[in-house]
Amino acid sequence: MTIISPTVTACDLHDYRAQMEQAVSFAECVHVDLMDGIFAVTKSPDIETLWLPTGNIRKDMHVMFQHPFHQLKKLLSLGPDMIIIQVEADKESVDNFIKHIKKTRVRLGVALLAPTRPTDPRVAGLIKKSDYVLIFSGHLGFQGSKADLGLLSKVSEIKSINPKVEIGWDGGICLENAKKLAEGGVNVLNIGGAIQKSSNPAESYTKLKEALA
Repeated sequence: MTIISPTVTACDLHDYRAQMEQAVSFAECVHVDLMDGIFAVTKSPDIETLWLPTGNIRKDMHVMFQHPFHQLKKLLSLGPDMIIIQVEADKESVDNFIKHIKKTRVRLGVALLAPTRPTDPRVAGLIKKSDYVLIFSGHLGFQGSKADLGLLSKVSEIKSINPKVEIGWDGGICLENAKKLAEGGVNVLNIGGAIQKSSNPAESYTKLKEALA
């Protein structure tokens, strides 16, 4: 079963609150983008000022940081169900992040930018350690991009490395391609602009769910 997770991508607290409150009013899962202004050109509000919803909703965080390990304690304090880091970030920081998060109950995800191949030896090693792999087809730190469906070829490569891993997609998901992505093996559709920028986000969410039926 493929689930739809509205994405929260904000550079100030007002937008963060608005997007978060909007998403949790109808969704079963929320995907929060965090940017450091270095790995990603945009910057999200300081972690200390953020919060995640309580209750029966899955909370995933996509951390687009060059040095994710430096912020691990702050990220864990928010109570996420999963933290996703970029495999292209600083090698030492990524390795330390994985070593320490494995001692917690929080799930580990890794994200791959479009040019990154799962079969690269280092990337494959990270995929083996992960609970989730995010295929990224957008622009870091922004909503509203075009999906490159050619990246679906990564699904079989990822599954050959870690058959049990959950696979997510981020970037350009809409009514026209949601079902194709699901049929291509994507388990979690992280959707930003098609929901958050809609004139009726709840209705758009429902239509996207119906498109998967």
